[in-house]
Amino acid sequence: MTERPGVPARDLSDEELERQGVHAHAMRHWVFLHGTADQFRTHTERMLELEQEYLRRHPQRTWQGSGGGAVTPSRDDRIRDLVQTFSRAVTALLDEEPAPSAPEGRGRDPEEAQTALLRRFAEAPGGRMHKLEAHQIARQLAPDNHLVARLYRQDPPLLAAERDMRVLTEAGRQWLASHAATA
Repeated sequence: MTERPGVPARDLSDEELERQGVHAHAMRHWVFLHGTADQFRTHTERMLELEQEYLRRHPQRTWQGSGGGAVTPSRDDRIRDLVQTFSRAVTALLDEEPAPSAPEGRGRDPEEAQTALLRRFAEAPGGRMHKLEAHQIARQLAPDNHLVARLYRQDPPLLAAERDMRVLTEAGRQWLASHAATA
């Protein structure tokens, strides 16, 4: 993990560890939606550090309270469950449709934003980009956060979803070529 200012989790009292951990979990969606990639990475590392220390001190408990199962899951299983839960929550947030009253004044023309995003995919190695990177670029280009989702949901899809990657399809390359020629 990277060096961060603040008290290491192992040096915190139980009460302070739990307070900071609960706060970090509560803030994770806000940091993802409104923070930079570096802030998100730092916040996630701190959140995991706090949770791991809490679980080390209290192996029969979770952030939600005491466990009741006869078998305590392994550390790897707990980490895997946490990552999968977080990944599903992030994916669900990214796939939400925009509110009907979304502000239209900010950013570029939707077709211009779409062209710029597809051009970034075309420049990426193999036309592939991690979904978090793709959504961060889309947020910089469009007035809403749903540009990427629209591109792989339309018919024919201009992007394809392959696990955590988004890939430029052949239809996307053709669309980009036809719109780059007219621009």
